[in-house]
Amino acid sequence: MRILIDILTPKQCMLFSRLSERLEKEGHLTLKTTRAYREVLQLLRLKRMDAKVVGRHGGGALAGKLRASAERTLQLASLLKGWNPDVAVSFSSPEAARVAFGLGVPHVCVNDSPHAEAVARLTVPLSKLLLTPRVIPKRAWVKFGLSADKIVQYNALDAWAWLKDHRPDENVLRQLGLNKSRPIITFRTEETFASYLLGKTPKKLLIAPIIRKILETYQDFQIVVVPRYEKQAAALKKALGGRAVICDSVVDGPGLLSFTSAFIGAGGTMTIEAALLGAPTFSCYPDKPFLIEKYLINKGLVVRESNPERATRKIVKTLRNLEVAKKRQEEKARGLTKDFEDPIEVIASTINDVASSA
Repeated sequence: MRILIDILTPKQCMLFSRLSERLEKEGHLTLKTTRAYREVLQLLRLKRMDAKVVGRHGGGALAGKLRASAERTLQLASLLKGWNPDVAVSFSSPEAARVAFGLGVPHVCVNDSPHAEAVARLTVPLSKLLLTPRVIPKRAWVKFGLSADKIVQYNALDAWAWLKDHRPDENVLRQLGLNKSRPIITFRTEETFASYLLGKTPKKLLIAPIIRKILETYQDFQIVVVPRYEKQAAALKKALGGRAVICDSVVDGPGLLSFTSAFIGAGGTMTIEAALLGAPTFSCYPDKPFLIEKYLINKGLVVRESNPERATRKIVKTLRNLEVAKKRQEEKARGLTKDFEDPIEVIASTINDVASSA
């Protein structure tokens, strides 16, 4: 069986690297495609994954996104017409879904983010099946034009696919010049170019005042910031003046989080990873809580506060009793994940079923 796997974001790289390994072990031929996007290309190299670059990221403006997507759709269509896949798989890639539909190839959609409405509208109705975590109700997807019987749910969060067998590797500490014996506080910046957050993020980075306060209060703590874009990295270096480690390139996220004493995130994937890996986790996501964030908040694994001053107070309070907080977080994470299934098993099985019935 010939399977296209389109990879557009770092999270998709983590998920689909495991999926492609599984499918290739079964004897299937995979074609992995991606786009010119800094974090993804760096992570693909880090994971030694081969993927054909087709098109580019459209940037932070709607007109740029539309133009880049239209160009990429044509490029991907030319590629797939010659390669002739049996199934296409993506995490709501508008280009993969449209091209697969246009060429009569069944598209299997994986998605845990119904709050990203633009890509859901463009991909879910064109998909043969949708795979999603069970914590997201089917009604969240039906509104996009897919019947409930075409939605396959699994009892896990997507991140469990690559965290279930994760083993900490101290190489990431050496790479960043960190000392394991001193507390490490990790920050992840907000997404400023995603279509679902356009116009909702402030011009100044949300996490910068929080970092400054922690540096003033806990001078022995090691601060690590994982920016999404080069502009964010440059702004943080200027604002913090060398008092924090600003990651210029992609790092092993789960590896870093395994040694993280506390995590403060303004996005999605690393917040989920940190919570499941047992680090006290705070979210200052700039929009209303998304469904999986709500789920983790209700389970006591994420503390949410988008106001920088209030967030700082809550974080500092936790840092005063860090050992107790971390032990409590680890216990909650183990309790939550002990009954999780492997999402890759469900996704791979579904792809095989779709191909055999095509």
